[in-house]
Amino acid sequence: MEDKDMYTPQEIQGQTQPVPGQESRMNPQPIYDNPDYKGAGRLKGKTAIITGGDSGIGRAVSVAYAKEGCNVGIVYNTADDDANETKRAVESYNGKALLIKGDIGDSSFCNQIVEKMIGEFGSFDILVNNAAEQHPQKNLEDITDEQLLRTFQTNIFSMFYLTRASLPYLKENCVIINTSSITAFKGSADLLDYSATKGAITSFTRSLSANLADRKIRVNQIAPGPIWTPLIVSTLEKNAVGTFGKDTPLKRPGQPVELAEAYVFLASDASTYITGQTIHINGGTIVNG
Repeated sequence: MEDKDMYTPQEIQGQTQPVPGQESRMNPQPIYDNPDYKGAGRLKGKTAIITGGDSGIGRAVSVAYAKEGCNVGIVYNTADDDANETKRAVESYNGKALLIKGDIGDSSFCNQIVEKMIGEFGSFDILVNNAAEQHPQKNLEDITDEQLLRTFQTNIFSMFYLTRASLPYLKENCVIINTSSITAFKGSADLLDYSATKGAITSFTRSLSANLADRKIRVNQIAPGPIWTPLIVSTLEKNAVGTFGKDTPLKRPGQPVELAEAYVFLASDASTYITGQTIHINGGTIVNG
């Protein structure tokens, strides 16, 4: 898929939606699949949990995994229509998909995710901690206690909860992949709490990789830049949506499909000597971290 096929800021300007946003209502809709790529069986026989799997990056990863022979547990919060569309796409590539709805900021729900996956598939090999939320604020004083707690619960507490629940079932050569952000490395003036959670995810990834090295479980992360997802149209102002991604060297936002291959690589046997690392997919911004 060539760069000319992707959307420019001018094509996406002026859109907003209520939080948390729905991919089905975006115009143009994010590109989550490249039908020209047929898959190569790189994850054949494996099963993955993917949080935030109903839309955006999570949908793209779910579909890419299915194309590689992987079954998926699609964890989502509210968007039933989006989740069912992801399930349909996964099944169109002969993958099995289990929809699991709930709040990953709740540790008991994270335990239920694992129980349902074991009940449905018997085991799983890949955990993709991807779901996140953001609430831009111009001033630190405008971040309420409730917002701060909510952002941390969804973005980083959930990774502790779900990883903790998963570890008894993860064996040697299993993989954990976390979604961080460019904001962990260069900051964001209007996303103080969100950026702090992404910094925590980066430290969590590096520390957990060391903690699990003796168990031969690999832990890595992807740090996306500006990616065209429901998170953007549901949290940014209209003028910000209109210029979204324009400040990157490639002068446009990324599409979810442009990240999916990295998640496949980190989950596959092609990356068996990689752990504790970050893959930056941000349109060319150099962050040196």
